[in-house]
Amino acid sequence: MARWCYRRKWVVILLWLLAFVLLGASSGALGDKYANVFDLKDTDSSKALRLMEDAFPDASGEQDTVVWRVDKGSVRDTAVQQKMTATLKNVEKVADVGEIASPYTKAGAPQISKDGRTAYARVTFTKMGNELEKEQMQDLVDTARAAAGDGLKVEVGGNAVQLAEEPPQHLSEMVGIAAAAIVLFLAFGSLFGMLLPIVTAIFGVGMGVSSIVLLSHAMDVADVSPLLASLVGLGVGIDYALFIVTRHRKGILRGRTPEDSAVQAVNTSGRAVLFAGGTVCIALLGMFAMDLTFLNGVAIAAALTVVLTVAASVTLLPAMLGVLGVRVLSRRQRRKLAANGPESEEATGAAARWSTFVQRHPRVLAAAAVVVMLALAVPTLSLRLGSSDQGNNPSSTTTRKAYDLLGSGFGPGFNGPLQVVAEVPNADARAALDKLVTEVTKTEGVAQVVPVPLPPGAKTAIVNVVPTTDPQSEKTSKLVDRLRDDVIPAAQKGTSLQAHVGGQTAIFKDFATTLMGKLPLFIGIIVALGFVLLLIAFRSLLVPLTAAAMNLIAAAASFGVLVAIFQWGWGAELLGAGREGPIEAFLPVIMLSLLFGLSMDYQVFLVSRMHEEWVHTRDNVRAVRVGLAETTRVINCAAVIMICVFGAFLLSGQRVMAMFGVGLAGAVALDAFILRTVLVPSLMHMFGKSNWWLPTWLDKRLPHFAVEPAEDSAADVPLPASAGPVISGTVRDSEGAPVAGAALTLVSSGGRQLGKVVADKAGGYVLPAPAPGSYVLVATSPSLGAKSTNVSVADGPTRLDLDLDLESV
Repeated sequence: MARWCYRRKWVVILLWLLAFVLLGASSGALGDKYANVFDLKDTDSSKALRLMEDAFPDASGEQDTVVWRVDKGSVRDTAVQQKMTATLKNVEKVADVGEIASPYTKAGAPQISKDGRTAYARVTFTKMGNELEKEQMQDLVDTARAAAGDGLKVEVGGNAVQLAEEPPQHLSEMVGIAAAAIVLFLAFGSLFGMLLPIVTAIFGVGMGVSSIVLLSHAMDVADVSPLLASLVGLGVGIDYALFIVTRHRKGILRGRTPEDSAVQAVNTSGRAVLFAGGTVCIALLGMFAMDLTFLNGVAIAAALTVVLTVAASVTLLPAMLGVLGVRVLSRRQRRKLAANGPESEEATGAAARWSTFVQRHPRVLAAAAVVVMLALAVPTLSLRLGSSDQGNNPSSTTTRKAYDLLGSGFGPGFNGPLQVVAEVPNADARAALDKLVTEVTKTEGVAQVVPVPLPPGAKTAIVNVVPTTDPQSEKTSKLVDRLRDDVIPAAQKGTSLQAHVGGQTAIFKDFATTLMGKLPLFIGIIVALGFVLLLIAFRSLLVPLTAAAMNLIAAAASFGVLVAIFQWGWGAELLGAGREGPIEAFLPVIMLSLLFGLSMDYQVFLVSRMHEEWVHTRDNVRAVRVGLAETTRVINCAAVIMICVFGAFLLSGQRVMAMFGVGLAGAVALDAFILRTVLVPSLMHMFGKSNWWLPTWLDKRLPHFAVEPAEDSAADVPLPASAGPVISGTVRDSEGAPVAGAALTLVSSGGRQLGKVVADKAGGYVLPAPAPGSYVLVATSPSLGAKSTNVSVADGPTRLDLDLDLESV
């Protein structure tokens, strides 16, 4: 497939361009239909929500709030009342505004605080929030805040209003791509080499986001899905292409033609990309085990984007490699290759020195790494799940200021009232409801109870309950439990009354509780999956066990960082993350899925190289040292790129995405720089040959496949006819296994030694001859003895494979 894409490069590129344009045009024409559906089966809040939807099916339209407060006097003062009444009339002129509930009417009297200094008006639009435009919200904010001044503060709150506070669209993606481009240019020293991974990722992510827009018409997809998919797609897309391009460049530098190098890169690193991408998708789709509609859409959206980035890496990328040829190398590398010939395969430089250092001090380094990771994981013990609201927005935003004004004027619980929704089919139930209202009023933690007047013949009643504490407080959560477990059951006992506690605060509490209850099952599924995949790939028990432990340690440490920043507030305002608050309830599930998949990338890339060396040498010390030395640089480079991409999502203007960005960037940094380059190789040095032990009975029953097959030996590299007289081949024993380290000596017919080489780890050799003619080739191995044979060399490459066994001594 790689060779086909390489040779038909323009066809492949054209097909990708057509698909990119068609998907983009289709999604642009249809628009999106994102829906945040928290379908919590059999929870109390979901029952309350269904009752409300049945009783009030026509309730629709986005609702936002204009809040004002005076420094002195009252909002009822004539000057203030005239100014704000005129302002609200101007707000009515904003596009798609349906009606405004002013506090300066008889029905709006409760919208003025008891001290008379704070008031609010509800602005109802004729459209839902996802149908409104950023310009409309900015117009609303500007119109309302124009009245501020002379001791009058005016702010605007509401979900749709946050559109006006968002940074320019796709800013975080563009910053992440720019940062990744700088890292790639420093790593490759080549403009074309830098562009290849970025273009590949852009195609995959662009088509993924367009596909998500179309998908939203067929199923419920949360509005956070495209941004999350972009975050994941850019990270893995650039990394996957980086792995393949790095292998391709290495192949050219070691003497391969650009075509053969590209084919070999896709057939080795491309296999690892397919394996790693598959594990990411499987981990993401593991969210279906949670049985929550909200997560199902997120999982499919992210997995679809990963599939497209993988497809671009193994088809579009080799086509682009075909266009560039040797220009994928920097000019300096091309000049050096022309002057000095192919480079050595032995790793050198800082990576090799670090690998040797780890080999010498495994215990000390392992202990230090464990201490650091455990210290970072300590805050995880305080993890509290919940949901962000506008009180967590940065203090400079109008939504946060409106939230604070409402809290100070009407009490902290006003921003998240509870709703007791009851079925009242008869007079008996109505009497029980009156008793319930009385008991709720007396309940600890309740600031205010406001029953909604029942129209004649109504069978559903609503009672608004304002807590004394804010929506994210643990005391508010305990109040919900108190109402459900004690107050409501006592009031409806022996009656036909059926009451449930709902409202946004209760819904988010039930969402967090449901997720926490299913989290152990989910973790067990993805850890077991990773264990089985690595067990099959590396024929080892310790390697997958170590990987599972590393995944859990990385998750714990990254959640510790999240708790410290977002829940405890350490540096949150500095990062633009807003006020401290609980961690988003759905974040652990999505992050664990991504962390599992992303850490598998590095584990596979690192251990597959170690395993390859172990298969050829059976020397664990050498296998770990060589594997670490040859993969450290590309793993670190890939990690820096991911950190840049994920970190850029702090600029998204959304606290949820900032959490994902910080959490994933921190997890990648810890995984790459501490776990994969320090702890894992240190432990593998300490475990010795036990790393590769697998019971014989289990080995026979497991399927066999190579995640990243070993590179071809030197003898398999195609030699051009212009190479002159050259003998190449493979040395094998009597069973057909390669004989690594065999010495090959070319001798003239007169007995003079003309050249000598050592067979590589695959038994391959390439030995130049001085001129065409007849020679004697002697192969020698310390364990198998020696064998000589006559060979006729032509003016070009000559192939000669040797069988070396004890009988030939």
